[in-house]
Amino acid sequence: MISEFQDLSDKIDRLAQLTQSLRAENYLLRQANHLLSVENVAFKERLQEAQRRVEALLGQLPPAPEADEGGADESEATQ
Repeated sequence: MISEFQDLSDKIDRLAQLTQSLRAENYLLRQANHLLSVENVAFKERLQEAQRRVEALLGQLPPAPEADEGGADESEATQ
């Protein structure tokens, strides 16, 4: 009977240690998740800024030349 109580006590101790370990791991994972979320927001902002800059550059390009009525583009006409 005492042996059974000792086994139960050991299992409870292991469970308490595992619980503590999992709480610590969960805390670290939450911190890592927060840092990655902040980094993700920063990357999204950089991507949006790059997209605005590319769109602005595209807006400055002259329009593409019209294809002639024969359907051949300029590179085929010169060959």
